[in-house]
Amino acid sequence: MANKQGHRGFGSVRQLPSGRWQARYPGPDGVMRPAPKTFDTKRSAERWLSVTETQITQGEWIDPERAKRKLGDYADQWIAQRPGLRPRTVELYKWLLRKHIAPDLGGVELGKLSTAIIRQWRADRLTAGVSESVTAKSYRLLRAILNTAVEEDKILPRNPCRVRGADKENPDERPVITVAQVFDLASRMPERFRALVLLAAFGSLRWGEVTALRRCDVAEDASWVRVSRAMVEVPGRGLVVGPPKSRAGVRTLIIPTAVRRDLLRHLETWVKPEQDALLFTGERAGHAVRRPNFSQRTRWTEVVEKMGLKGLHFHDLRHAGNIWASKAGTSTKDLMARMGHDDMRAALIYQRATSDADKQIADRLSKLVDRHRKGTTPDDDEDQDGQPVPVG
Repeated sequence: MANKQGHRGFGSVRQLPSGRWQARYPGPDGVMRPAPKTFDTKRSAERWLSVTETQITQGEWIDPERAKRKLGDYADQWIAQRPGLRPRTVELYKWLLRKHIAPDLGGVELGKLSTAIIRQWRADRLTAGVSESVTAKSYRLLRAILNTAVEEDKILPRNPCRVRGADKENPDERPVITVAQVFDLASRMPERFRALVLLAAFGSLRWGEVTALRRCDVAEDASWVRVSRAMVEVPGRGLVVGPPKSRAGVRTLIIPTAVRRDLLRHLETWVKPEQDALLFTGERAGHAVRRPNFSQRTRWTEVVEKMGLKGLHFHDLRHAGNIWASKAGTSTKDLMARMGHDDMRAALIYQRATSDADKQIADRLSKLVDRHRKGTTPDDDEDQDGQPVPVG
């Protein structure tokens, strides 16, 4: 018996020998394609064609053949084609993909990824003992890759990474070292590294930034330091000089007067006269400092433990400097500039963590309430001296 066919304005439907219905339609390129599934009824097949026609008309149609591409292959290409990634970032992305994404999801077709699949993948990672931080980093990378598949390559209609809270790391609170403790820590370091500790703290510098500084990056009177590059440890390549972590990382920092003498003494004692000579080197003169060697030579872990600062990381020096800067009443814009951030979220975190100014406001409001309760409150729009209260 001949197959039953139905003709309509867009595409066509026909009944198969099995009794089910097949839909065919012309894509934007004019190529006739079958629907990815068959239908119980003719009406169901026609409804599917109507939806597909609308998607094509509105530019939302996705080529089902392109959606068959494996996530692992697409992710490899995504990393290779990202412009401006620092070497260390590339290595991190490759490691996250190889270790935490590809084993479970690498062989899945892009079009078959769903929120349920990704939710289960995340749960399996955590159950396997992967830290919340690494799992969140892996999720954010996966989401960024699939965003490109949606927005730029038009392979997917929407991003399936919609697991609430999966991108949050919730790291433990880092210890906050005091000014006195920074000087104490610096005094416990080998002399060649004393200024390194002070600069990292009072200049809010990252490890890669402070170890890449050269004589030409420091003012003659040590009043400022210019950050224009960073040292990055790349597996298989060793130390590589690259740009700072962000565009805003290129900056000039004013050095507090109180530590300039230490920096000048370091320049005179430990730095070669050439303008491109590194500020900080290992015992092999002229060679850049590597973090593992620094930790070993300074006995960092043992020193901070003796100081009662067990678990203190070198990066916590920058963290302390950012806290001090925020307590100085620095604006968000100025704090971002000193930190080398082009995203205000980090600056706002430090400002929210600094409650001194807010406490003063609360104390003043409390005094107003006390005077009100005692019946001695001046007019609402005047302060206790009878002067208008500033607004805004």
